[in-house]
Amino acid sequence: MERTLSQRYNPQDCNGVANKQTNFLDSELSVGPVLIADLILSEVLQGFAKESDYQLAKQKLLQLSMVEIGGRDVAVKAAENFRFLRRKGATIRKTIGCFIATFCIEKHLPLLHRDRDFNSFVKHLGLRTPNLGK
Repeated sequence: MERTLSQRYNPQDCNGVANKQTNFLDSELSVGPVLIADLILSEVLQGFAKESDYQLAKQKLLQLSMVEIGGRDVAVKAAENFRFLRRKGATIRKTIGCFIATFCIEKHLPLLHRDRDFNSFVKHLGLRTPNLGK
């Protein structure tokens, strides 16, 4: 069975900055398959300032297995999750984050991220994240 992991980064961290998330991703890539979502691919690639970094990242990221996040069911569930979290007092800043988190929750995929918006999905909706160690 294929191991899967959805991932997301702040684009500033994709430009050669090492952190827990990038270190984890490096180790996972050597273990087995990693999934990337279409929307995440776009967000990550948008963050590169240098053309050479963009081209290298694009070449590497396009080798990953890709999933498409959208669709009617995910759109409706993402709206419901947004409304639920708003009632809990959480502020979700971007619709794309609702789509990503909802997709991962519905497909039982852990989300590698570095974005505080996802913490509310973890706390209130059961979004799973990988254990990054200390």
